[in-house]
Amino acid sequence: MEKNIALKYGNEEMVLTIAEENILQVIKSNPIVFDKSELEIIQTALENPIGSERLANLVRERERVCVIIPDITRAWQKTDLYLPLVVEELNRGGIRDEDILFICALGTHRPQTKEEHRLLLGPKLADRFQVIDHNCQDQDNLIDCGTTSFGTPVRLNKKAMECDHLILTGGIVYHFLAGWSGGKKYVLPGISSYETVMKNHALSLNPIRGLGPHPDVRSGNDDTNLIHLDMLEAASLAKPAFLFNVVTAEGRIAGAVAGHFKDAHDKGRELVDAIDGVTIQEKADLVIASAGGSPKDVNLYQSIKTLINAREATKPGGTMIILTESPEGLGGNADVQKMILGYDTVLEREDALRADYSISKYVGYYFCESADKFDLLLVSSLDPDLLKKANITIVKTLDEALELVYAKRGRNLKTHIMPHGANTLPRLA
Repeated sequence: MEKNIALKYGNEEMVLTIAEENILQVIKSNPIVFDKSELEIIQTALENPIGSERLANLVRERERVCVIIPDITRAWQKTDLYLPLVVEELNRGGIRDEDILFICALGTHRPQTKEEHRLLLGPKLADRFQVIDHNCQDQDNLIDCGTTSFGTPVRLNKKAMECDHLILTGGIVYHFLAGWSGGKKYVLPGISSYETVMKNHALSLNPIRGLGPHPDVRSGNDDTNLIHLDMLEAASLAKPAFLFNVVTAEGRIAGAVAGHFKDAHDKGRELVDAIDGVTIQEKADLVIASAGGSPKDVNLYQSIKTLINAREATKPGGTMIILTESPEGLGGNADVQKMILGYDTVLEREDALRADYSISKYVGYYFCESADKFDLLLVSSLDPDLLKKANITIVKTLDEALELVYAKRGRNLKTHIMPHGANTLPRLA
């Protein structure tokens, strides 16, 4: 008997038709009971901060407050719902609108448009406030804040650091380098210099040449994750006054945490684990994973999260099919293409990455390293010639991908299916 499963692709869907007996597991978030509205969840978190007083009690009249917000690739965090309530808290504490500065935590991402700023603020705030984009290359608007024990020089957005209070907002999901997003990531990389970000992210490589990615730098790991620990130190140097982060499930806010930037984030990570940490009994011959549709598959760069999670469910030497429309192309910068096209072996790519690290290079390297260890196919609008040298096959439809896999490996493949591959982290029992 065949089963049909809808998988998101950009703003549309593709239907996977697969023999039911071949399905090991449809890896979805764990069931959750929604007993509060999204606004009630937001309000409850703000009224019950963790390790901190309420935001309204932390601020004083005439003080300047900088609110750090995500960029449009994190639109799923529903900033338009929670930012008005954060502003209400600030107003309640005596902060005037003109003393509130919104900075978009771009890290090394592209600048946002004015319309994207308005979407992030939402209709209640869009006409009251403007948003400034952080520019990691703007040396005149970066200030030295110290150095971490990992040797990372911390240079941060000057306008943000000149304010009396720094408020971090955003959302928490698994992150392929930092373990989890949210929290400290809105300082590093969010409002950090390019050099700070590169130094931190270079910790993603194993100290031994030829061994590739560091085994402790991975989704869902914190205690031994060097990138996570380095980011925490950098965030501490910025002295955030308050954090508000959401956790989402099934397209809506499922939980929220507020308070001390570390203590609240610790609790938020527990929520993510309870929802998106999914136990599997065995790894599969074939994993079919959707990034989760737009904006999570806006480019190949963003799709790295899906690839890394899919690897956790795939047998060594197995096959992965990743659905990533990638209408904006490779993403990152020219380093992605250079890493993929400019070298013949994975080791050459690793050497180039170690010599001059960048996140875009790492993403390009990781895709190539994955294609070296697994059969990797992308269902994508990308030009197939772009990834040929990396031994990655690009096709236009899911049916085409399946026929290629079945022709090579037969049709009786134990298969895991990941409808929300960017979020769900398979954990082997």
